[in-house]
Amino acid sequence: KRLSSDDLIQPVFIKEDIDGTEEIESMPGILRYGKSSILREVESIVRSGVKTIALFPVVNSSKKDSKGSEATNKNNLMCESVRLIKESFPEVIIIADVALDPYTDHGHDGIIKNNYVDNELTLNILRSQSLVLAEAGADIIAPSDMMDGRIGKIRKALDKEGHEMVQILSYAVKYASSFYGPFRDAVGSKGLLKGDKKNYQMDFRNSDEAIREVALDIKEGADMVMVKPGMPYLDIIKTVKDNFKIPVLAYQVSGEYSLLSNSIKKGLIDKNSVLESLISFKRAGANAIVSYYADRISDLIK
Repeated sequence: KRLSSDDLIQPVFIKEDIDGTEEIESMPGILRYGKSSILREVESIVRSGVKTIALFPVVNSSKKDSKGSEATNKNNLMCESVRLIKESFPEVIIIADVALDPYTDHGHDGIIKNNYVDNELTLNILRSQSLVLAEAGADIIAPSDMMDGRIGKIRKALDKEGHEMVQILSYAVKYASSFYGPFRDAVGSKGLLKGDKKNYQMDFRNSDEAIREVALDIKEGADMVMVKPGMPYLDIIKTVKDNFKIPVLAYQVSGEYSLLSNSIKKGLIDKNSVLESLISFKRAGANAIVSYYADRISDLIK
């Protein structure tokens, strides 16, 4: 198996109220970008050969509430950033994250009722969030929340409002994993999270559920599916690829990135380990890979 720049997707963190950039202590070498610096970063990613970015917001705490209301604001950080990037780099494919955890004051992906995330109450907000992102110019809507039925609801809403060409990347297979810690730190939800996400994310002991979740999301209209995390779930990537004729993406998540980066920094392993890890995703059947190493590896293999 070979890896090309077309296989790689670069995640980008955007943050309100900062000039320039801000370091993420838990993710060495990864930055948060303000509006004044985001275009320079996208230009750098494009120069590396990577054509697709996945945007994630770091929302001001004053705009967070129990319902994640800011997610549906057509002038929120995500929508403004999508418009800004598309004006300067129309050729860049933007994947816009759809979930409420960056916008809620409790750090969960949905509305809490009776101490649980309520699936049905959350769906309408995810629908509205998807619409404002599509209207801003996002090419791909990526629901990462794991609520049941959201793909069908979002697809119907997009089609009704004239966004038939906007694709849906479903995080159909997202496990309740310990590897997400640095990401939650990066988007500012780690300290807020009350309890855990096990009542809506998947049990990492269960492989059969992946098949059911992917089948349901394809039936509802997903154009492609995500398996997350990556390397500890190579068997799941292969299982999904072997069972469905649909593009399968893998996410080399923040915990995987930080483990590799810190080990490289300490001299325990060399930089070739990054390429080796990404090739393992391709070997398992992934059509594309979301990785914090995307631009650097693209430069290397170019």
